[in-house]
Amino acid sequence: MNPPGKQVDRRSILRLAMAGGVAIPALALAGCATGGGSDDTSSSSPAAGGEKNDKNPFGMAEKATVEAVIFNGGYGFDYVTFAADVAQKNHAGSTFSVKPSTQIAQELQPRFVGGNPPDLIDNSGANSIGLNTIADQLEDLKEVFAAKNLEGTTISDTLYPGVEAPGTINGKLVAINYVQTVYAIWYSASLFEQNGWTPPKTWDEAIALGAKAKEKGKFLMLWGKEAATYYQTLAIASAIKEGGDEVRLALENLEAKCWSKPAIQGVFKALETIVQKGYMKPGGGGTQFTAAQAQWSNDQAALLYPSGSWIENEMKKQTKEGFKMMGAPEMTLTSGSKMPYEALHSAAGEPYIVPSKAKNAAGGKELLRTMLSKEAATNFAKTKLSPTIVKDTVPEDGFGSTALQSQGKMLKDAGDNVFTWNFVDIYGTNQDMLVPWNAFLSGQIDAAKLTDQLQKITDKVANDSSVKKVEVK
Repeated sequence: MNPPGKQVDRRSILRLAMAGGVAIPALALAGCATGGGSDDTSSSSPAAGGEKNDKNPFGMAEKATVEAVIFNGGYGFDYVTFAADVAQKNHAGSTFSVKPSTQIAQELQPRFVGGNPPDLIDNSGANSIGLNTIADQLEDLKEVFAAKNLEGTTISDTLYPGVEAPGTINGKLVAINYVQTVYAIWYSASLFEQNGWTPPKTWDEAIALGAKAKEKGKFLMLWGKEAATYYQTLAIASAIKEGGDEVRLALENLEAKCWSKPAIQGVFKALETIVQKGYMKPGGGGTQFTAAQAQWSNDQAALLYPSGSWIENEMKKQTKEGFKMMGAPEMTLTSGSKMPYEALHSAAGEPYIVPSKAKNAAGGKELLRTMLSKEAATNFAKTKLSPTIVKDTVPEDGFGSTALQSQGKMLKDAGDNVFTWNFVDIYGTNQDMLVPWNAFLSGQIDAAKLTDQLQKITDKVANDSSVKKVEVK
């Protein structure tokens, strides 16, 4: 997941809060590592020392060793191994080591303190490191975007617009978010077609659909314990569509009583109704998140599931044949929302960082440059069924994926009405927020108590003078 992020939003649980964001065996270049983030840096090489040119824009030394630690979530880590294989061929005699991890903060914070962090890190998942806490220890990655890719084109000219924003803190590009994530309500088009259902556009329609699901012996929604904040991501997106920038900026800037905004309260009350009416499948607080997701994608016990676009790849081995996974925009509260129903929460996710004290920061940037090549980006889209920030790498047929096709349609329908937020990832609050969300979805607390507990978490950060704040305008 990305994001339990990145959102569990990548990429919190997200790359998000849904953030953000699944075990895959280590491939050849990763050796036999399964945990990642070890202290083995005995063969590290200097940060630079090589000749700078278009094929080696960061001056990586010859016969260098590059260490990358990658969050092993919804996208796995083999796509980085693919890029590492390409980079290793382009830099004969050098070694690119790719190691997976599901505990980024726990494994790598001690290495930051010790002055021996890896050269490249995918800082994603529920246990990512708050970027605001280490921003001054990271390289400014603008030179990566300014470099030429493997095909000889300036990288910045090959990317979707706005991809710098999620990784920029106080004017410094501290992270390059690699995946163009679409957040949506996911459903089985075949199941909906069989029953004559349509994806709900408002919360009232969702509640009405819950009654129809109950008649069929199904639930409207479900969740897993590590991904409870996927519903926070859904709620925030819905509230922003309803109330506009006023809602988004209040949350981003950690304002007092930001969780009490009418639009947010309206969504919380709608979710409370869904829980109280028994439309939310019980037991999620004690269910591992991919097991819960399989109840949706394989058992079809529930109709709707909020997640990022990593969901298809994450569940591809546990999805019923003929499921026809598709996404729909998040519901609005009313038909008079400030943003149209088609407005979409979408952002670059999976934040990649290069520590300044890494022994081979130049090598970390070189691996990033390779990942941003058309070859590597196309490989990611084809194998992970989700686009990267590199344009023109997904064909119209979505490589045969209905989910990928629906992402293209949602982005096209949204037009300029695309938005995101970053406060959960910036301040690393997803882990704390999982507690009240699990309690709320279980029916143990109501919307008022959920609001109170989320506000206390937010206020604690806002009132902590030791925490560097990022002002969003």
